Amino acid sequence: MTVVDPDPHAAAPALTADQLSARDRARLGRRAQLLAGASVSYNAIEAVVAIAAGAAASSIALVGFGLDSLVEMSSGLIILWQFRHRLPETRERVALRAIAVSFFALAAYVTFESVRSLLTGEGGEVSQVGMLIAALSLLIMPALSWAQRRTGRQLGSATVVADSKQTLLCTYLSAVLLVGLLLNATLGWWWADPLAGLVIAALALREGVEAWRGQACTCIPSPVAPEAVMGAGTCDDGCSPSGTTHMEGSR
Repeated sequence: MTVVDPDPHAAAPALTADQLSARDRARLGRRAQLLAGASVSYNAIEAVVAIAAGAAASSIALVGFGLDSLVEMSSGLIILWQFRHRLPETRERVALRAIAVSFFALAAYVTFESVRSLLTGEGGEVSQVGMLIAALSLLIMPALSWAQRRTGRQLGSATVVADSKQTLLCTYLSAVLLVGLLLNATLGWWWADPLAGLVIAALALREGVEAWRGQACTCIPSPVAPEAVMGAGTCDDGCSPSGTTHMEGSR
């Protein structure tokens, strides 16, 4: 019988959230709070600028973008509230529901204002400040979302992953907003602004539903190949939905 020596260069199996030491969990918890603090600070500035510029230009999409920044800010505050607790996982469901409600409120407001604008024919004015803040968010938010998601998956926290999806949504909204504002500024397509608002509302509604259901992919990357666990209730990156692990999914 031939004994095969293990490859010394092979990567060590990734730890699951349950296998993290108390020290690692504390370190990741502090990182989650730092990222949440950075998100809150940036979104507070973004919200003030976007809402003020949107009100001045009568831009529904820009005001909706600013309100989304307030939603993201509240999401970051929820993360800070959760991880102030000695056992943050005990606040997981309440935190997810609070994030979901904030998404629903945003979707309802932006939908109402967008439909009203389309029916009345009231378009927004050109906003240079709005285009600038949208372009800036396109540069900043993807990196912040990646860091939040990575931390959330390592920690096994559905709320941190949901917060990362809020941040990623801001990236999409920034692109939609920028396109709408540019079309209005260059071609005079006033209806592009409320249509952009409806896209923002649809994305917010979808993320709210997922947060309410707790559908966040949060576990640590498994040593099992992603294709081996696909179809067993797993996400497309090989990890399980919120609240389950690969071992649970294989039982």
